[in-house]
Amino acid sequence: MRTTQTFSILFWVYAKRAQNNQSNIYVRITVNSKKVNISLKRKVNLDSWNAKAQRVRGNRKEARELNLHLDEIKAEIIQCFRDLKSEGKMLTAELIKARYLGEDKKHFFLSDIFKYHNQNMSHKLAKCTIGHYKTTQKYVLVYLEKQYKVSNIQLQNLDYAFILGFESFLRSYRSRVSQGTIRNNATMKHIQRLRKMITLAYNMEWIPRDPFVKFKPKLEKKEREFLTKSELLEIENFQSSIERLMMVKDLFVFSCYTGMSYIDIMKLTPDNISCGVDGNHWIMTERKKTGIPVKIPILPVVASLISKYQDHPRTEFRNGLMPHISNQKLNSYLKEVADKCNISKNLTFHMARHTFATTITLSNGVPIETVSKLLGHTKIVTTQIYSRVIEQKISEDMQMLRKQIS
Repeated sequence: MRTTQTFSILFWVYAKRAQNNQSNIYVRITVNSKKVNISLKRKVNLDSWNAKAQRVRGNRKEARELNLHLDEIKAEIIQCFRDLKSEGKMLTAELIKARYLGEDKKHFFLSDIFKYHNQNMSHKLAKCTIGHYKTTQKYVLVYLEKQYKVSNIQLQNLDYAFILGFESFLRSYRSRVSQGTIRNNATMKHIQRLRKMITLAYNMEWIPRDPFVKFKPKLEKKEREFLTKSELLEIENFQSSIERLMMVKDLFVFSCYTGMSYIDIMKLTPDNISCGVDGNHWIMTERKKTGIPVKIPILPVVASLISKYQDHPRTEFRNGLMPHISNQKLNSYLKEVADKCNISKNLTFHMARHTFATTITLSNGVPIETVSKLLGHTKIVTTQIYSRVIEQKISEDMQMLRKQIS
């Protein structure tokens, strides 16, 4: 059923409150007989005001400018009426007034999206990932202080220039004198995290446009470091009377033959060992990072390490499968192991995962689809970063073929 709706705009002056024959001009918005008034903060001489025409009399410059101003206000109010109507809002005089004054929409700040993201994504993202976001947020706030001399900014004021400025700031920023500048890929990671938060604000209609539309991240492709067969053998054969070094060496080798990350190894318990489709023991778990199920056949090297630490105090204390040690200490002690094995590479625990993907599996002819499943990757594209190993394997196979042909 169609309903009749009345809407009118009236300019008027409050003659009773005039001082020195000068009165404020008001605009009255009426919708279905309900009225609201807005002061225009402009005065007019009562003798010059034409109440019937709602205009200033005369053709002087001041009169023309004021009448033009009234025409612009009327056009803006009509546009507010049309916009609200097209949005399907229940039209009232108060709502049109609020839209005209910009009071019907809340203005969100950068701190608002930071707070919303951290509160609502904490159950979806790992604790360390939330930590990365907080680091990015810290850098954004430092940038605001240095570049704009403010501690916060409205989201609607973010633009392409802000993003370019933030990128430039990151590339030259040092949080400490002893610390180097942030490199390209780390810079892009910070901008990607900021982009995800701003996209969240855009999707929730906190901002009318996405300032990242024109921005293209430029990541530098880097080869993943891994241990060669001979280097891995050096680590495996390493012996020491220092228990902590032997422990980190064994954890590293465990990762090299399972492809598991530090956090996933630390949460393993004996319950994660099950009988696989082949009747042998498999490790069955899921990646902490993505929640993807992972099933890994237990190779002899891994089986012997599990047996070795079955009754170890660091294993029994947490009912784990392998001894527990902090990631920081683990990587620190690995540097000692690398020095003693004369390995010049920057040995980190995550390098074991790369070694599994390359030296242990792909180099030995394991299909990339299988390796992707073993690593718990969500996309095979992620596994293809190790494609250079496949090329190396092709080269070796072709060398053997050349020998056979000749």
